[in-house]
Amino acid sequence: MYDENHLIHRLSRHAAMTPDRVFATRSGRPDVTLGEMFARAEAMAGALQAAGVKPGDRVAVQVEKSLEAVQLYLGAVLAGGIFLPLNTGYTVAELDYFLGDATPSVVVCDPAKREAIEPIARGARVLDLSADGTGTLVEAASAGAVWTPVERGEDDLAAILYTSGTTGRSKGAMLSHGNLRDNAEVLRDYWRFSERDVLIHALPIFHTHGLFVATNTALVAGSEMIFMSGFDADAIIQAMPRATAIMGVPTFYTRLLKHPGLTREAVANMRLFVSGSAPLLAETHREWERATGHRILERYGMTETNMNTSNPYEGERRAGTVGFPLPGVELRVIADGREVPQGEIGVIEVRGPNVFQGYWQMPEKTAEELSADGWFITGDLGTVDPEGYVTIVGRAKDLIISGGYNVYPKEIEEVIDDLPGVVESAVIGVPHPDFGEGVVAVVVAEDGVTEEAIAGALKDRLAKFKQPKRIFLVPELPRNTMGKVQKKALRETHADLFAGG
Repeated sequence: MYDENHLIHRLSRHAAMTPDRVFATRSGRPDVTLGEMFARAEAMAGALQAAGVKPGDRVAVQVEKSLEAVQLYLGAVLAGGIFLPLNTGYTVAELDYFLGDATPSVVVCDPAKREAIEPIARGARVLDLSADGTGTLVEAASAGAVWTPVERGEDDLAAILYTSGTTGRSKGAMLSHGNLRDNAEVLRDYWRFSERDVLIHALPIFHTHGLFVATNTALVAGSEMIFMSGFDADAIIQAMPRATAIMGVPTFYTRLLKHPGLTREAVANMRLFVSGSAPLLAETHREWERATGHRILERYGMTETNMNTSNPYEGERRAGTVGFPLPGVELRVIADGREVPQGEIGVIEVRGPNVFQGYWQMPEKTAEELSADGWFITGDLGTVDPEGYVTIVGRAKDLIISGGYNVYPKEIEEVIDDLPGVVESAVIGVPHPDFGEGVVAVVVAEDGVTEEAIAGALKDRLAKFKQPKRIFLVPELPRNTMGKVQKKALRETHADLFAGG
């Protein structure tokens, strides 16, 4: 089935064997079988090809979560395209950069945003898809456009996901068919997923975690999904007696711990709780075990690599660590150009079939971070203990991870610094009991500028998850003798800002 398409061939194996098996259930709408998922993906592929998608073309997508959006992902890859999911929180100003950089041939958006997006589409065909599964894309897919199979191999690109550094432009991480296939199959085996599993899927699907880690792993294992539009503690508690696993971010677990329905009886059928995308506090780990009898399995991944490490399925899941390198993944810790001894801190580098192909149209940036022999410099600081457990201790570039989303301080600082009356700013992340880290802006401004005015000006300029949760006005920023702003000092000053919620 789909022999000519490397990734889809692997993802569709169970659909070929058991097409009538239910793949996804969802509230208020009919169940969808494995066979139906791929039949509808074929229809999506035909519609995209009719809209002009050729092998290697980008298909940019900013839509609300739906099974039709998952079918669009599969259809884009079937059509020979490169799937480009975009965060639903991005403003039109932010989208303008991505569309200009990726130059997609087709853009799929929410119908409510179509009028604003068409002027920045740069000649791309614009189609729409709503959360209820309707829209011009679905109409085109239902009109009978015939999908023409396209040969796509292991090294061909399947997706581009935009990430960024603390300076410079956002970078499009190029992921191949082989990258996505390998990681899905490794996670299926390492986390013991099978056709007997029922996965609660409450993650967004514009992100590596929800789209590739959760969805691809479920497909390659033949598992069923309880497909939710987003996080809903009541719905998750209600689903647990029928489910066997959930993948979430730390926010999921901190909020579920506050739910009165979280009991050992409620989770009796569950076998696996996975956490990632942001650091899980050791205290959350311990509270979860006390409440449920289960130890959360924490893992470590990146947009550029999908998953790199994981705590073991069997054996000690050690709080505060991200476990061991996954099968096929090599990991080393480098400082001053050499690999450091166990226990010492350095920058984590990884190599393996999961590592991306480079940054879209950025050969110099690719060369800086991806060596000729395949080692990717993650920018994360970490250690490896004598037993092999990897611990992430910080981020070399001050990356903030809030609620599972990457937030890059430099981007926010540039927006704040452009506001009238602002002299300069520094953006930091500090511990937050719900989001892992909360975004905080420390600003030097002229008289008359208020914290409220700055916050109001950011609402239409930045996605909500990037907007500072607190803004402080100060007379000056702390600096060292070389004039560099000391963010470490700022983080220490505000370390307890969100203590107690």
